Amino acid sequence: MPFIQVTILEGRTPEQKERLIEQLSKTASDVLEAPMETVRVHLQETAATHWGIAGKSVAKRRETDADN
Repeated sequence: MPFIQVTILEGRTPEQKERLIEQLSKTASDVLEAPMETVRVHLQETAATHWGIAGKSVAKRRETDADN
């Protein structure tokens, strides 16, 4: 049973998340030759204030980018 975990930043639409789940499931099923019914996908959203890149949160980086 393939189990795929994905962590993404908040803000994607429900439609985008549904499409991601669909495409990940199809790809895993095809590549692993596993029945689609056995593929599990877990999306975990995280706040921009909880995700850091190069020592700054994404929220802070966005603030800085918006100021420039």
